[in-house]
Amino acid sequence: MKFLCTVDIALPIDTVVQLFDNRDNMQHWQEGFVSLEHISGQPGQTGAISKLHYRNGKRSMELLETITVKNLPEEMSALYEHSHMSNRMTNRFSALGPQQTRYTAEFELTKVNGFVPRLMSWLMPGVAKKHTQRWLDRFKQFAESHGVADKT
Repeated sequence: MKFLCTVDIALPIDTVVQLFDNRDNMQHWQEGFVSLEHISGQPGQTGAISKLHYRNGKRSMELLETITVKNLPEEMSALYEHSHMSNRMTNRFSALGPQQTRYTAEFELTKVNGFVPRLMSWLMPGVAKKHTQRWLDRFKQFAESHGVADKT
């Protein structure tokens, strides 16, 4: 399964990329984000490995993130691994004008482990796309509100 999600943000590309690249901001737009634990490599750079902790109600989840490409604003790609699945996410930013940036996220499910996760991915392929789009929309809301606050 592979798909693209996009959102246009009413801010200059440099501002958008700076907000995206600050790992302290993840809590503002990634629902359920609890913490990031750096494991190896230079934090936030190609080759870095981190453990991401999320909570949804009483359920918790850990993802192992390996940054595979870091060349912002053109691209930030990473592999995310969980016991039930692995996926690649590529984030790209492009200037649409001096005050307008397009954020594009490409998601590719690369591996699914276990019968139930496979069945769920087959029966409900749109769930991952809706979840990813919701995160992009939340990032837009966070970024634009942060940009407004910075201008005052």
